[in-house]
Amino acid sequence: MFQIRIHGRGGQGVVTGAEMLSIAAFEQGRHAQAFPSFGSERTGAPVVAFCRIAEREIRLREPVMAPDALIVQDPTLLHQVDVFQGLQPDGYVLINSTRSFDELGVGEFARRFRRERLANVPASEIAQRHLGRPLPNAALLGGFAAISGLITLEAVGKAIRDKFSGRVAEGNVAAATEAFEYVRKELRELNHAAAD
Repeated sequence: MFQIRIHGRGGQGVVTGAEMLSIAAFEQGRHAQAFPSFGSERTGAPVVAFCRIAEREIRLREPVMAPDALIVQDPTLLHQVDVFQGLQPDGYVLINSTRSFDELGVGEFARRFRRERLANVPASEIAQRHLGRPLPNAALLGGFAAISGLITLEAVGKAIRDKFSGRVAEGNVAAATEAFEYVRKELRELNHAAAD
């Protein structure tokens, strides 16, 4: 079973992002579940959502305490909430930011993990271009598909179209595609640097 925890703020589509991730997994014939952690649900308050993906039926119902992957929709949470709590040693981290892990103040933590499983993507900026609003969730799903290989970009596109329609769906698909390509490029550059 692969467990993902998504951190963001109310109004950023954290719960919808987890739902679309589970739909993308269903599209690929897997079992999945998505659910939020209920707390203060006002706009701007920290929000956490969870997604589990497995080859068999999922009977677990509790929150994800030891995630295999973290998606951080709002980098201001990095120093307000222990977003890295319980992350598996070979875990993935995707942060919505143009700044490096060092610039975000989490470089020392990041060095304990596999560099090819850590990525930043400017998901809010990408969403702003394609949607006219800085909602990062769909773009981050594209980035997650690129870094993890767990779901395909095509499955992400189908999940987005399942949740939205018309121009909103197509804008989100375009944002996910751009973020997917951004992360793949970042990973290729990392591989080239490691080879030199």
